[in-house]
Amino acid sequence: MEPCQDGTLREFTRLYKEYDSIFHSVALAGGLSDSALTVLYHTQELGAGCLQRDIAASAWVSKQTVHSTIRQLRERGLLSLSPGKGRDMHIHLTEEGRRLVREEIYPIMQMESDAFQALAPEERRDLLCLTARYVAALRELAEEHIRRRGESGPH
Repeated sequence: MEPCQDGTLREFTRLYKEYDSIFHSVALAGGLSDSALTVLYHTQELGAGCLQRDIAASAWVSKQTVHSTIRQLRERGLLSLSPGKGRDMHIHLTEEGRRLVREEIYPIMQMESDAFQALAPEERRDLLCLTARYVAALRELAEEHIRRRGESGPH
């Protein structure tokens, strides 16, 4: 089967990358790396005392990325850690971290909410349903591709 030739998939991919680029620009404007924005955003969303694995799962980023970003944010005085069960470390915003979240993360969350609310209710519902269907189909196809690659070995 030939890949989609009508340009719609290319446009969808371009929009996805533009969406990502918007957040990159906003992160840079706030003096943050993309991963710092992600960790602070999800720390705020998950609440005080969340774990690194919670952020990794919520943000769909690797635990290693979260770990190294938390280390950098701690060095900047934005996060602190407190011990939990076993090797678990709970993540907390410092006073400086809370200030940064108020100034940089809350406005981003509000922009997202405003952009989503600019769509009509049925458009929001359709966007979510169609995106979920696309992601589920892509995941299924990717898993099949990976399984076949595993059976045939690397080329």
